[in-house]
Amino acid sequence: MQSVTEDDLLQMLQYGPFNVALHAAIQARGLSLEALRRRLEEQGIAVSLSTLSYWQRGRTRPERADSLRAVRALEMILALPRHSLVTLLRPGSERAAGPWLPVEALCPEPGVRDLMEEIGEPGERRLTGLSLHDQHTIGPRRELREVRSRAVFQAQQRGVDRWIAVYHHPHGLLPSSRTARGCRFGRVRADEASGLIAAELLFDRALGRGETYLLEYGFGFDGTGPPVSEEGRGFRTPQHEFLMEVRFHPAALPARCYRTWRPDAQTALKDAADLRPSSYHSVHFIEFGVAAGYHGMRWEWD
Repeated sequence: MQSVTEDDLLQMLQYGPFNVALHAAIQARGLSLEALRRRLEEQGIAVSLSTLSYWQRGRTRPERADSLRAVRALEMILALPRHSLVTLLRPGSERAAGPWLPVEALCPEPGVRDLMEEIGEPGERRLTGLSLHDQHTIGPRRELREVRSRAVFQAQQRGVDRWIAVYHHPHGLLPSSRTARGCRFGRVRADEASGLIAAELLFDRALGRGETYLLEYGFGFDGTGPPVSEEGRGFRTPQHEFLMEVRFHPAALPARCYRTWRPDAQTALKDAADLRPSSYHSVHFIEFGVAAGYHGMRWEWD
């Protein structure tokens, strides 16, 4: 039987389907179904050999709560990224997988491609986004004060050492400051007319295959901008986990908040769910198995 390489496994975990990814993970780790059954049993999870066999052959899919618990345990036993198998069980996740969306499909500003080409190819196709947390801070005059991001990537191939962050202010303002942690800014290109910025984030080293990398970066604004009533992020490929939080100044609390989504920049934004702010003036959503497209939040002041 042909062995499964780590590159093959990472691709299957990213695009699925679930049974193919599970079978590849079992084969790559060299474990038998009986060994998996015993390891699950040691954690108090009872799954029969026939059930495990059906899952990896695609005859059945884990759907009940106890079955999903078993899948999460399998991720740990098989040394896989957290949520990587569970993500593939989400409805439509296999349909969402596919080629990368071009950056123009997510950002309506015509200059985004030029900015990215000035920086050059960062090797993003060799990176899998495992987790991304965005935090937006709204000031007392309802203006955007800061956007901070925390991301975890996993290298699908050796040698990748950078990533390009792209940000577009809702009202076309360029940031007045920027911060980085766990990385440093390389080439930065901006379009003053549209408020679009593309920044190269350099890792401290070239990554090995399968290695993960954590970084943080942020853009600050001087507080003179107009009120902002929506924010979000575009994903060119499916993402394992996305957490978005908006923190409001006590003097600028919204009346209503909504989770929003659209598949591309040419499609009208749709409200996907109502969101309830906490007593700490913060509202958030978290989603696993995020489809390619634009995911965000909007709010109404009154």
